[in-house]
Amino acid sequence: MTDPDTILRNVFGFADFRGSQRAVIDRVMAGQHSLAVMPTGAGKSLCYQIPALARPGTALVISPLIALMHDQVRAAQAVGIKAATLTSADDDRAETMARFRDGALDLLYVAPERASGAGFQDMLHQTPLALIAIDEAHCVSEWGHDFRPDYRLLRPLLDRFPDVPRLALTATADRHTREDILEQLGIPEEGAIIAGFDRPNIRYMIQPRAGIGRQVKALAADQPGAGIVYATSRAATEKLAAQIAATGRSAGVYHAGLPPAERAANQAAFVASEDMVMCATIAFGMGIDKPDVRFVAHAGIPKSIEAYYQETGRAGRDGDPAEAHLFWGAEDFVRARRRIETEIEEHRRTGERARLNALGALVETAGCRRAILLRHFGENPPEQCGNCDNCLNPPKAVDATETARKFLSAVYRTGQRFGMGHVGEVLAGRENERIITLGHDRLSVFGIVDEEEEPMVKPVARALQTRDALVQTEHGGLALGPAARPILKGEEDVALVLPPRKSRKRRANRDANPVGDPLFDALREKRRVIAAENAVPPYVVFHDATLREMASAKPDSLAAMARISGVGERKLATYGEDFLAVIAEFR
Repeated sequence: MTDPDTILRNVFGFADFRGSQRAVIDRVMAGQHSLAVMPTGAGKSLCYQIPALARPGTALVISPLIALMHDQVRAAQAVGIKAATLTSADDDRAETMARFRDGALDLLYVAPERASGAGFQDMLHQTPLALIAIDEAHCVSEWGHDFRPDYRLLRPLLDRFPDVPRLALTATADRHTREDILEQLGIPEEGAIIAGFDRPNIRYMIQPRAGIGRQVKALAADQPGAGIVYATSRAATEKLAAQIAATGRSAGVYHAGLPPAERAANQAAFVASEDMVMCATIAFGMGIDKPDVRFVAHAGIPKSIEAYYQETGRAGRDGDPAEAHLFWGAEDFVRARRRIETEIEEHRRTGERARLNALGALVETAGCRRAILLRHFGENPPEQCGNCDNCLNPPKAVDATETARKFLSAVYRTGQRFGMGHVGEVLAGRENERIITLGHDRLSVFGIVDEEEEPMVKPVARALQTRDALVQTEHGGLALGPAARPILKGEEDVALVLPPRKSRKRRANRDANPVGDPLFDALREKRRVIAAENAVPPYVVFHDATLREMASAKPDSLAAMARISGVGERKLATYGEDFLAVIAEFR
């Protein structure tokens, strides 16, 4: 066995562990079962890679997506770890199984479908196991936002190897999900290590949708670096990509309707790029191990607050500043509630409704976005984070309770079958032919909204739909929802957030080279050339943070280069002389 600190320094090039890494690794090294809940970018993979090298035998890593496994293997091999995948997409399965039996692998990545098979489990007995890691462990829980039944079949595998430490890892698990993971995977309660959920380098920005094509184009023009734009349909991804590409920005498309070869090629292009914008459905991203994504945008609401946290967490995994933008509309919540009632099993609907309501509170708040996110996961954050749109440019919140009651009353008195436009015209007292024909000009709610109050009607109607006080009928009209009664009875107030004037103050510094150092640019260019020659993404060679430290320290020898964070023994031997030559030109 080898000391974890020595492995951290020599293999990965880091002087110290971060956050909860030490606590997790110590438990695995002691042979204990553990659950690690750590934010994306906190270095979860080190928590099983280091014990895999330090303990005798091969570490089995169970991961949900083939693309994610291939990315992780590529990064592991770059630092000298003997890693392989055993998936349906691999042509060398026989060779990989032979290497596993011979004890020639440090890490073997498999999908849960393979791991739960009896034949595969029999093969595992042919060589010692260092540990079993279950990545994206929230997939095991029906409380989780991305439940996958195959994960529920892993317990028999784990129980066949009771003395092998099992390590479940996830970035997104609330209290219910954590408790379920522990029970399903046979991990003791004291084995849960919760590292916190805060991603302080991500700036959260949320605003109503108002011409999504224009909004996304403006975002892409304003944001350097690679980005992901999530859309709710395949057609929307293609339309947005075309609009971004028309500005001259490199843009790609990813959704399940593309031919597999085209989808794989687009993903590979994005992973290798430093400035491409990928427009995608949520099928994209969980399988991406790309640390230098500078922004993530949602063109519609995600499925839940957990999904939002995970999807935005794909930005800024390298620790550099990044932004998460969400463009939402009331119709998003209408569709989401319809999906819950028609597509979700009845016993899971209560939890799904609660998640959607939490998402509604996030988009509607006039307070700190980060505080709402962190409280959802059971934390007790400060009232302000200083790095979200509401903290940087506080909006105005007005009491719209009276307007809300008027609108709900008008919906009820017009028969709960008309849309927002008609109800608004009744409230404003418009004497058009339709209103007169229907007799709505004789209702008590006709004309009860004056000119000063009228601009609030549509925003209030959107807010009522968001919080389930208004629901859409099958014919597109509006009807009272479950949350209408307490508002009408005066038991609940309705606050309306008025968007502030746009401000350019205190923007995150998203440029990879904020000080304009020409040496840093030259090092990036060398990295780009090396990456292309070796058919790997640039970040697999070195992260931007490592190049910035090189540019600042200007090492003049391999020994000095070895002291740069992120330069381990394998990378020093492989790339050290190339980067020293670039630095020498600027000395």
